[in-house]
Amino acid sequence: MLADRPPHPVPPSVQAAASWSWRVLVILAAVAAGVWLLAVLKVIVVPVVVALLLTVLLSPLATFLQRRARLPRGAAAGVALVLLLGVVGGLLTLAGRSIARGIVDLWDQAQEGVDTLLAWLSDGPLQLGSSDLDGYVDQLQDALAGSGEQIATGALSVTVTVGHVLAGTLVALFCTLFFLIDGRRIWAWVVGLLPRGSRESVHQAGRRGWVTLGAYTRTQILVAGVDAVGIGLGAVLLQLPLAVPLAVLVFFGSFIPFVGAIVTGTIAVLVALVTQGWVSALIMLLVVLFVQQLEGHVLQPFLMGHAVSLHPVAVLLVVASGSFAAGIVGALFAVPVAAVLNTVVLYLHGHDKFPQLGTGDHVPIRPRAHPVLARALAAAAEAESATQAERGEARAARRGARPDDPPTVATTGPDAP
Repeated sequence: MLADRPPHPVPPSVQAAASWSWRVLVILAAVAAGVWLLAVLKVIVVPVVVALLLTVLLSPLATFLQRRARLPRGAAAGVALVLLLGVVGGLLTLAGRSIARGIVDLWDQAQEGVDTLLAWLSDGPLQLGSSDLDGYVDQLQDALAGSGEQIATGALSVTVTVGHVLAGTLVALFCTLFFLIDGRRIWAWVVGLLPRGSRESVHQAGRRGWVTLGAYTRTQILVAGVDAVGIGLGAVLLQLPLAVPLAVLVFFGSFIPFVGAIVTGTIAVLVALVTQGWVSALIMLLVVLFVQQLEGHVLQPFLMGHAVSLHPVAVLLVVASGSFAAGIVGALFAVPVAAVLNTVVLYLHGHDKFPQLGTGDHVPIRPRAHPVLARALAAAAEAESATQAERGEARAARRGARPDDPPTVATTGPDAP
């Protein structure tokens, strides 16, 4: 009978391709919906992600203060956060003072450069007369005057953005403080929302993702420090007027892999060009290229590749995709998000990067952190107690308890001795 059945009109290969196709489309739709939701809630999501990075960075310091200095956990978290704010504030203050001292000289150098450029346009190969240059300047002024409404709208948008940045900073600091204090309980609460059978797997995967995030943060700080020191030393040796601000700018810009270091290095070259001419600009360019080669061929493959287990090509593609999807915010958080997802997915598929975090080093989920989980465990404990009581009665019945045996006294409850 089966041999007489006509063949299926759709070949098996087409059926398999169709099955894979609709599943891939559903996955892509879910990813697109998630990205859209993150874009809508970016005012909240970005500060929380920043808080997670700061928590990873400050957790060792808070633990050290708690164990060595005998500080309570809340006090240790507060001291660690204040120290971080002091370091960042000190760097920004130092850079701001240097900019305030050197901006006047830099502005004079820029004006001299503009005058030199106009003289070259007038006397050089283009032979542009003064009347032509004045006409171009007048057209530029008319264009600026006609775009006053757009400039005002842009200024209002900048004001709103500054307000969002300030609000996001407060949210990030608030979340960082409580992540340091109650991070374990918050994680237990989140895991307790999941079905009982998947809690252990999610818990272990989350622990490994947390380790990867910490390794990325520490390694990225080291890479950014090397970039800042290298380019800053080059600026100091060339006696550029804004060496310290350039070093600080390179440090913060290097947190965006590849792109940030290139942009900040270009700014250093332009400052050298404006202040000291082509020779200094060329030397500064060589310094920037040397630092970039050191980062690209030594630091990124060995340190960052070991920390996040991502190939440099994957890092570049992830940064490009993040910047395309969410601008500079996407470029900044693309690599840590990809690294954590890579670690979590590998663990869930049986490829454990951190076998030392197995059951021997297991940190149990605290049931008190989640009311639903606490009630479930209490009900399970009560059922287990009833089962043990029934077993005891059955054993007593099998032994043939005598009538003069003393009554059984409960060992738990309000009447326990």
